Amino acid sequence: MSGPRRRKAAAERPAARRRRTPPARDFWGGERAAGEPAELIRPSEDPTVMLRSLSSPPLPGRETVAVHYFAAVAEKAAALAIALAAASSLLDADDLSE
Repeated sequence: MSGPRRRKAAAERPAARRRRTPPARDFWGGERAAGEPAELIRPSEDPTVMLRSLSSPPLPGRETVAVHYFAAVAEKAAALAIALAAASSLLDADDLSE
């Protein structure tokens, strides 16, 4: 029977196995992105179209209810996105027909 295994000291480990910190990146894009004008946002006519393209959720006996709740969440998220765009003066007002 062999003895217990010993771990190698940090100095003995190969350099490739040591953890390296990833290079720091600017989350907001830095100075380069600050000068570019932002595109105007157009509200979607139907915010649930992507959900419907994925078909019904696999919840036996509860598909109808799940579709209803998923659609409600998508519509609420779209409404909040429109409100944020309007507050930031990024809403394409020419496209509003309501």
